[in-house]
Amino acid sequence: MMDSIFHEKQEGSLCAQHCLNNLLQGEYFTPVDLSSIAHQLDEEERMRMAEGGMASEEYRTFLQQPSGNMDDSGFFSIQVISNALRVWGLELILFNSREYQSLMINPINEKAFICNYKEHWFTIRKLGQQWFNLNSLLTGPELISDTYLALFLAQLQQEGYSIFVIRGNLPECEAEQILAIMRVQQQQRPRLIGEEEAQTSAGRSAALGHTEVGFGVEEEVVDEDEELKKALALSRQDIDVEDEEADLRRAIQLSMQGAVMSNKASECVVRNVKSGGPAAGGQRESQNETLTAEELRKRRQAYFDRQQQQAQPSIPQHDAQSTGGPGSANTGPTENQQQKPGQ
Repeated sequence: MMDSIFHEKQEGSLCAQHCLNNLLQGEYFTPVDLSSIAHQLDEEERMRMAEGGMASEEYRTFLQQPSGNMDDSGFFSIQVISNALRVWGLELILFNSREYQSLMINPINEKAFICNYKEHWFTIRKLGQQWFNLNSLLTGPELISDTYLALFLAQLQQEGYSIFVIRGNLPECEAEQILAIMRVQQQQRPRLIGEEEAQTSAGRSAALGHTEVGFGVEEEVVDEDEELKKALALSRQDIDVEDEEADLRRAIQLSMQGAVMSNKASECVVRNVKSGGPAAGGQRESQNETLTAEELRKRRQAYFDRQQQQAQPSIPQHDAQSTGGPGSANTGPTENQQQKPGQ
């Protein structure tokens, strides 16, 4: 049912044409028709000015001024609209005039209104039992309730609009016949024509903005990954250094343990040799290993002695002799054990 309502959308600055056609519910006027009415009005004004004398200063000034009824953008004056409606037997009355206000007519009892602000014109018309805003700047007709109509007109007046009441019989139309039988309900109000384009462009800008932010986040993530990799590499280097130091400490401990074990093994080899134990080949290998371990032991012993001498300058000699005592004491029993088989 809403599709049955004739609604011309804005094209250029032809709002006066759209206003008239939406009021009459059909393509009744073209820019050429309104231009002809404007030229006719200009000629009538020129003839009235010429009555005062064509040589007068006022007349020459009038000829130099542009038309007040139309311009190149497509704007038409209230006189053009009034003359166009007069063809259909319709009359314009100023809504806030004393003459009309004295009548105290409820707006819902009227048939239509024409509203003008600066160079924009639009129609509010009653179709059937319902009111519609037929502004050419909207994407479609806007349903207006009876209670909201008076508030809407008051709001337009506060915004500076001039409102004209349409008096006379409007031509019949399809929407009037359909809406006279049934009422319509509007689920979603129409938007301004520029509003949809603005939202579309805003949506595209927002999408581009999200894409740029996405790229920025990816770059930040890449930078964080690279920094994390560098940190892991440095930590691994530190771990490697710590591992090397730990391995070195373990090697020193093992070498010291090996030296102790070698000393014990050398003592055992010496005892076996003196007691006539293993074969000659095994004695040579043991002697070679004993010499190597012995040299290591002597070098470490010399290092420890130097450390002790630095800490204690004077060391008694009887301590050194006492350390060699047990060695000589141990040889005694070994010799006695070697002589016993001879006996």
